[in-house]
Amino acid sequence: QVQLVESGGGLVQAGGSLSLSCTASGRAFSSYSMGWFRQAPGKDREFVASINANGGTTRYADSVKGRFTISRDNAKSTVYLQINSLKPEDTAVYYCAQSPTPYTLINDEHYTYWGQGTQVTVSS
Repeated sequence: QVQLVESGGGLVQAGGSLSLSCTASGRAFSSYSMGWFRQAPGKDREFVASINANGGTTRYADSVKGRFTISRDNAKSTVYLQINSLKPEDTAVYYCAQSPTPYTLINDEHYTYWGQGTQVTVSS
């Protein structure tokens, strides 16, 4: 059974930064792509970023390009999301997910395992 545990959320002022982490256990982390998604109150869950198994390919939602950076450390079984220039509209619960393939994926239906989420709140 795969377990994903996110950390690093919090309350931050607009323009600030946060670094989210997600540590995985249960199977070969380096074989699978990882993704970050978010869900704001009253909205559907949306894709944020994904990274392939070896970390060489990343994809981002247009709304976060240039502000968010996804990375991974396979030796630590951890994926990161660096969030800069935060905006109030970035307020959401952020989830990490693991896919069953090594390739970047943007559709949440293609991900197999999910973390419990970490709250990011941006004040204006």
